[in-house]
Amino acid sequence: MRFAGLSVAMVTPFRGGEVDWDGVDRMLDHLLAGGVDGIVPAGTTGEGATLSTDEKSRLFRRCVEKAKGKAFVLAGTGSNDTRATIETTQMAEECGVDGALVVTPYYNKPSQAGLVAHFRAVADATTLPIVLYNVPGRTSVKMDVPTMKTLAEHPRIVAVKEACGSLDMVTELVRDTRLTVLSGDDSLTLPMLAVGATGVISVLGNVVPAALQSMLTAYREGKDTEARRLHLALFELSRTLFLETNPTPVKRALATLGLIEEEFRLPLVPVQPKTAEIVDRELAALGDELAPAVAGQGSEGR
Repeated sequence: MRFAGLSVAMVTPFRGGEVDWDGVDRMLDHLLAGGVDGIVPAGTTGEGATLSTDEKSRLFRRCVEKAKGKAFVLAGTGSNDTRATIETTQMAEECGVDGALVVTPYYNKPSQAGLVAHFRAVADATTLPIVLYNVPGRTSVKMDVPTMKTLAEHPRIVAVKEACGSLDMVTELVRDTRLTVLSGDDSLTLPMLAVGATGVISVLGNVVPAALQSMLTAYREGKDTEARRLHLALFELSRTLFLETNPTPVKRALATLGLIEEEFRLPLVPVQPKTAEIVDRELAALGDELAPAVAGQGSEGR
């Protein structure tokens, strides 16, 4: 399977400290109605590090059930423990997902050789295609292009979600590896497409999936002016969603739209009042061309 197009790093709704399964269904309905190509549960945006194994299993199964025939499911299975990552990836495979998104091990700060050993061990332990996740701002470890070129030799390591913020690095990945390159930075998605990326795993897509899909479609169809217009219309909101630690601003936005509660698992807490005001203002300020999408999302509220 080729993981291209618009995938959304889906938030995990909570209510009263537990996963809000009705909220999960609302989010899935909202994303699928927005025409997304893929659902990515239990990643960074989904607060995967605070979900139990049982919660992840139920979440993966729910996503597979709802998305069947409509979108692929790329399960977030990474951790800073290779053995635990293997176990979660194997569990995800049993749940019927289409692939695994595996983040670089955080906190441990492995060497490049350690990263190669880690990802090879995970890929060897499953038949699922593996998408590498390079996000040094969250993990304190950055995979180099030569490391990913080595990993690309493994038949089950097929793509990378690149969130290092460097177009130079994206260009090198496209030029030097066989990996499918996916944007991990919403504000850079259009520039990354221009140098050879084939899609995005998006935070912004939680809020405006239809508008973001329209931007990708316009680019694929050679409608550069329309793609640029949508990129510029979405740009401020995409930056606003990172004023504080992800996923706190995006959950604020989704709560404002009536889709979920603004609830987190500690140590995450709601955004500061000033940030909440900015999020609400940016939602209200979306241009007329995006108003139907936002209005439609609000109608799905409780």
